[in-house]
Amino acid sequence: MTAIRMRAAVVTDFQQPLTVQDLPIPEPGPGQVLVRIEVTGLCHTDIHAAHGDWPVTPSLPFIPGHEGIGEVVGLGAGVTNRALGDRVAIAWLADACGQCRHCNGGWETLCESQQNAGYSINGTFAEYVVVTAAFATPVPEQITAVDAAPLTCAGVTTYKAIKVARVAPAETVAVFGVGGLGHLAVQYARIAGGFVLAVDVEDDKLALATELGADHVINARTTDPVAAIQALGGADVAVALAASPASFDQAFRSLRRGGRLVCVALPADNGAMTVPIFDAVLGGKSVIGSIVGTRNDLADVFALHAAGRTRVVTVERELDDVNDSIDDVLAGRVPARVVFRL
Repeated sequence: MTAIRMRAAVVTDFQQPLTVQDLPIPEPGPGQVLVRIEVTGLCHTDIHAAHGDWPVTPSLPFIPGHEGIGEVVGLGAGVTNRALGDRVAIAWLADACGQCRHCNGGWETLCESQQNAGYSINGTFAEYVVVTAAFATPVPEQITAVDAAPLTCAGVTTYKAIKVARVAPAETVAVFGVGGLGHLAVQYARIAGGFVLAVDVEDDKLALATELGADHVINARTTDPVAAIQALGGADVAVALAASPASFDQAFRSLRRGGRLVCVALPADNGAMTVPIFDAVLGGKSVIGSIVGTRNDLADVFALHAAGRTRVVTVERELDDVNDSIDDVLAGRVPARVVFRL
């Protein structure tokens, strides 16, 4: 490797745009690998991170990004589980202790000692990144890098949401928010055997949902989604993917008796949702929090895509377009996922 410096999009101030800088290439430490990033996706979480929207903010300056696909080009001391040339994905979960109750119980995403790419440690909006070797997930050769990037977060997050909802064949699943996550949630709900209702405020995203197999679509800008879904019998499962507290309330009220609300999106400023106690108790309704997925979940997501079961919708951009891309996502001008090519 002859390069000694790299380009990266850096957050230096929560109130200012990102700046593309020339930085030293990081060195992998013990148990880590250095990955040359080929592409990386833009997740709404990256925008929240860049704007300091959540109660616990990243330490400035930092490099966002957690949907990175690239090649292992450097090995730290003691690494035996990855090799030079391996094609890997770097996800939100960049490290976990491997020893706590959650890690040992198959819930490493709940580890209190976890590190998160692009938030607590530098992420993938850079030509090179270091990550714990065990958390650099192999990517099947049948999957293009552009498809693999969104699957690394948007895919595994919605796959996990459908999984924890325990969707059964012929159940009705309402997906609130059809974008980077939602267009994949529609597909995973169908794979599980559900009938899918897609809710959004943009007609082009609803058209995409129909193209991907949604059975009904509802424009929440022009139609009351709660009334529309209840008129269809109510939802067994509602998946809240829009970063708007109001949509969480709509999702809960769309449930039929025995229904499950799965909360996925994280609104700015912590958000708040009121659950009517009598309705929840007498209606036997559940509220479930779902946070991304494990490395095993990501392997499942890759396997489904390699088998042709899912389709990823992307718009390719250059890293220099990062700020315009953020504006486009916030304005709803992106059909699904922006992927930066480095």
